[in-house]
Amino acid sequence: MEGKPVSASRLVMAQMMTPLDANAAGNVHGGNIMKLADSASGVVAIRHSGRNCVTATVDRFEFFAPVFIGNLVTLYASLNYVGRSSMEVGVRVEAEDLRTGKKTHTNTSYFVMVAIDESGRPVEVPPLILETEEDRRRNAEARRRVEARKRQGQRRPPSGCGTDPA
Repeated sequence: MEGKPVSASRLVMAQMMTPLDANAAGNVHGGNIMKLADSASGVVAIRHSGRNCVTATVDRFEFFAPVFIGNLVTLYASLNYVGRSSMEVGVRVEAEDLRTGKKTHTNTSYFVMVAIDESGRPVEVPPLILETEEDRRRNAEARRRVEARKRQGQRRPPSGCGTDPA
């Protein structure tokens, strides 16, 4: 299978935040930002794999600053790592106050997406071609996260653990 470069699937997506996006405090609801990031991750994964993709896990979703109604939210999403059927997509979120032009880095997240076939089973994806030093740095960091996920998965209790009434 022929590899694809990081640049072939990279995405920039922007959306204005409206009162419909507000939480009870009057700021943008964090779940709306998460949904946008998940959508951006899906686009990147589908572009790379040419397959339908599902979200397997969200490794980190940190909020550094609030997003306000009226902000233009811009998401920058790109592949960091590709396994056999899984792909790590990094998403950076910035909020821009359109009146002042001030941009604030509000979120960083890492989504693990899995390519699936027509039956919903994982399917192999093309390898990732790293083009730049930035691509290589992100890939090295992603490899450390992949190893950490594997170690964490080994520490999980067996299925059904704790449910036995005896």
